[in-house]
Amino acid sequence: MTLREYAMRRFALSENGYLNLKRSTLAVILHDISLIVPVMILFMLVCDVMGDNPYDFGLDPWMYIALCVVSVALMYVTYQHQYNRTYFDTYVESAEVRISLAERIRMLPLSYFSKKDPTDLTVRIMGDATMQESAMTHWFPELIGAMIYTVVMGACIIVFSPAMGVASLWPVPFAFAIVLLSKRVQRRFADTKNRRMLEVTEGIQECLECLRDLRGNNAANSYAERLFSRMDRVEGSEIRSELATAVFVVGAQLLLKFGIVTTAVVGGILLIDGSIDVVVFLAFLILISRLYDPLNTALQNLAAMISAEYNMERMQEINDQPVMTGTTDFRPDGYDIVFDQVGFSYDGGVTVLGDVSFTAKQGEVTALVGPSGSGKSTAAKLAARFWDVGSGRITIGGVDVSTVDPETLLSCFSIVFQDVTLFNTTVMENIRIGRRGATDEEVLAAARAANCDEFVSRLPDGYSTVIGENGAKLSGGERQRVSIARAILKDAPIVLLDEATASLDTECETQVQHALSILVRGRTVLIVAHRMRTVEGADRIVVLSGGSVSEQGSPRELMEEDGQFARMVCIQRFSDEWSIRS
Repeated sequence: MTLREYAMRRFALSENGYLNLKRSTLAVILHDISLIVPVMILFMLVCDVMGDNPYDFGLDPWMYIALCVVSVALMYVTYQHQYNRTYFDTYVESAEVRISLAERIRMLPLSYFSKKDPTDLTVRIMGDATMQESAMTHWFPELIGAMIYTVVMGACIIVFSPAMGVASLWPVPFAFAIVLLSKRVQRRFADTKNRRMLEVTEGIQECLECLRDLRGNNAANSYAERLFSRMDRVEGSEIRSELATAVFVVGAQLLLKFGIVTTAVVGGILLIDGSIDVVVFLAFLILISRLYDPLNTALQNLAAMISAEYNMERMQEINDQPVMTGTTDFRPDGYDIVFDQVGFSYDGGVTVLGDVSFTAKQGEVTALVGPSGSGKSTAAKLAARFWDVGSGRITIGGVDVSTVDPETLLSCFSIVFQDVTLFNTTVMENIRIGRRGATDEEVLAAARAANCDEFVSRLPDGYSTVIGENGAKLSGGERQRVSIARAILKDAPIVLLDEATASLDTECETQVQHALSILVRGRTVLIVAHRMRTVEGADRIVVLSGGSVSEQGSPRELMEEDGQFARMVCIQRFSDEWSIRS
């Protein structure tokens, strides 16, 4: 692995980010070098004032004024360059990293999201990327710049006076060793702090999402107490983490101070011995103070980088995930969906589907029914390549879906889920998500087909009404109809309905089914449903039980067989006749 590859992986950088890191580090080195110029001018001035010494430069006062002007200009120019490289370039990289992470997440299979909380992913894109931004703007360039600057200046000092150089620089490697050897301790405290911080963030998000249920069950106070307890643990972890870091960093910085003492002691001895003159002695005292300033900051930055490793590893973990890829040249021969001995399990665990085979033909409605947990929704989502099958294959028009780019494949699907996701914008724009670029007339036509007019007419601004986060201003049935309008507007050759009418009353369900019957013509329709009324008009029924196909055929054929489907119909009819009696 090259240095470039190592740095990009270690700090979760892009190619451009790695180049910016090199530029910013060089800019810091140049600025650190510019800061030594005033010290050199001061040394020259002292030599001239003292006179009669080997280092008497004999410069006129106006020359010192000119040198001071040049020194200030040099410091300004190098600082401006450093600022541009370490801040502006890094901010651009931070934006690119966030976009890159979001794009990577967009291409990941849904199996990854079953293992990750949405809050965790949000924290990675926002919080962890912010930590990386701080590392690349403040800590890492200054750390590397200070180390290189120290090596260069140290070499010059030792060449000038080996004894004084050793006396001045001996604490440096020991100070860095203290911080580096404490890495395991610092990392343990930092990991605990970050893990508990994530727990609090997830708890707050969960509280906001479930507040209605918490209040409805008189559990809001007890939940808040647990959340406050988590916050207290985070505070304690923060204090312990900061204290652990401070102990090692302050200890290392204290050790550096002994370098000033040894420089003075050794310099005094050499001065008495006549090995050096007073000018060299004063020069070292001035120089050593300037040398240790960036080192003190470097020790702090080193500890900060150790703490930030956790955040950058979490970002890199997303980049390391395999993405779903495939061809964008998708030309199926029709839109028949064929399941051929399909097997599937989540993360290699319990088998959800085993040896499932059936065909959903174009122009027909195929309904997947069965008890809860039988794999109906999973099978439907496998057809749209939300996951890749474990065994067997699924084809659309003879093309294996695992070879097709997910976004290209999904362009052929109109999907309505049981859990509807809406956005905090108008009803019109929520429906237009089904097909960007659709005219208002096309959106309104889809809305009328989904029976949206009935409730939109009661909204204050009609279709221009902003419906709140996830459609908070709408009922469950109204939100479902907006989702169905999207599917109608998309007008894709394959329609996937996962409990699409579950939230609708009987009258509305009848109206929506009529609208969907228009959409079905010439298309492949795959319906997942529990309610037998929803699938009674289907052309083909596939009954799943225990992850396998137990029956399949037309509704009439399955009723005549008097098998599992017939029993499900009878049980549901009996439940429809049930009523609460006093």
